[in-house]
Amino acid sequence: MGGLFLASATAIMGIARAEETITEAQPPLPEVALTITDQAGRGHDFKVEVASTPHQQEVGEMFRKQILPDHGMLFVWPTPQSSAMWMRNTFVSLDMVFIDDQNRIHAIEEHTTPLSEGIISSHGPVRAVLELPAGTAEKLGLLVGDRVTSEALAGGAH
Repeated sequence: MGGLFLASATAIMGIARAEETITEAQPPLPEVALTITDQAGRGHDFKVEVASTPHQQEVGEMFRKQILPDHGMLFVWPTPQSSAMWMRNTFVSLDMVFIDDQNRIHAIEEHTTPLSEGIISSHGPVRAVLELPAGTAEKLGLLVGDRVTSEALAGGAH
């Protein structure tokens, strides 16, 4: 557990150092289709930007003024890991959807606080994090266990 904490703390410090030079939003990233199928079988379609490089993942949604409905940003990790996110320099509230290695929702953090440096935890290993406009999870009735499909998650379970 101490090693995991140390690794997480080291990663956070690395992000903090890199973030010091970030002063503006990144340009739009490549987009893919993503569908969340709820437990009643209803599909909810999104167009998501994929943050695939370490720099894109560090910048994320920072300095953006809005996220359009049915849009978001997807962060995919090479292997499942405990994820710690924050809202530094992020001006809009988000819903963070943590996705496990079976491509199911593992946890949801709704209505994050803009500009907060508090850690938002995945509460266990996940292979991806989906950031959506705040209120999306509640509006669509998203729940832990709902299935997430996208070509960006093709390496996981289907």
